[in-house]
Amino acid sequence: MIRRERTRRRVVIVLQMLGIAAAYYAAGQLGLLRQVEVRSSVVTPLWPPSGIAVAALLYLGLRIWPGIALGALLTIISISDGLTWWGVVIAAGSALAPLCSFLALRAVGFRAELDRLRDGVALVFLGALGGMLISATVGAGTRMLSGALPADQFWPVWSAWWAGDAMGVLMVTPLLLVLRRARPPGRDARWAEASALAVVAVGATIVATRSPLPMIYVIFPVLIWAALRFQLAGSAPCALFMSVMAIIAGTDGAGPFSDDSVLEVMLNLCILNGCVALTALLLAAIVTEHNNIRHETEVACEELAALVEELAPRPSKGGRPDEPQGEPG
Repeated sequence: MIRRERTRRRVVIVLQMLGIAAAYYAAGQLGLLRQVEVRSSVVTPLWPPSGIAVAALLYLGLRIWPGIALGALLTIISISDGLTWWGVVIAAGSALAPLCSFLALRAVGFRAELDRLRDGVALVFLGALGGMLISATVGAGTRMLSGALPADQFWPVWSAWWAGDAMGVLMVTPLLLVLRRARPPGRDARWAEASALAVVAVGATIVATRSPLPMIYVIFPVLIWAALRFQLAGSAPCALFMSVMAIIAGTDGAGPFSDDSVLEVMLNLCILNGCVALTALLLAAIVTEHNNIRHETEVACEELAALVEELAPRPSKGGRPDEPQGEPG
């Protein structure tokens, strides 16, 4: 019986690894649909596999790390000429970056519920901006050492690589974390508001990313609405949709990106996506933390009121609570 249980657990772990590898590979293929060539190197403004890898580690722990490494290796093989030494090194760096992000987040007591401001800040600076330094450095450095990237082009490629990986964590990881505990609105009014938010978000994003006028920042009031009313469950999908639409417009050279060069498009997309991600994540975390504190305060007040009522003197038979009782005799 014990041996059978161990075998079952091993099978489950292997299936989880294969599932993570498949998800990483599929997300990589989606990310490559909007690839940009910077200094003869292919980069993406948003790299979803990095967000999937961090979320998978937060969900399942270190045991699924080989699945991330396998997915990274398969992705590198699919965009290169077979299996090369530099491809293996880049895949190792891509797998090591989310692992370091996970270890850093675990070290500071990160909670996957993202219900505290400190959790949002940790995900931004440790999970995304800090951890993804590894993948960008290993990737750009390996290409330079292999001769595919001239030394004077290292920093532009490194910056674009780092920004794409970091945006993947900032956009995809919060969405995957919130999906686990997401619940549909329970009241009709909430359904109506959620539907209105979705319609307005789609309309505002299309106008902002396709209009030749500088209207890109009209998406932020919608994002604030989503964070204030629905917290991360509303702001995370809106932020990802806005980012994807901006990337499509940028790579197509449409709307506010029509007169920009490739480097200008990448820079503008990085700034825009970073502002969108920070607004969605940190504002939602602040509102959630405030709501939790208010709920805990209300519960504490109710418990205190119940305790006071229990300790209050009760009226005795034949007199008020404050009447002294006479001596017998």
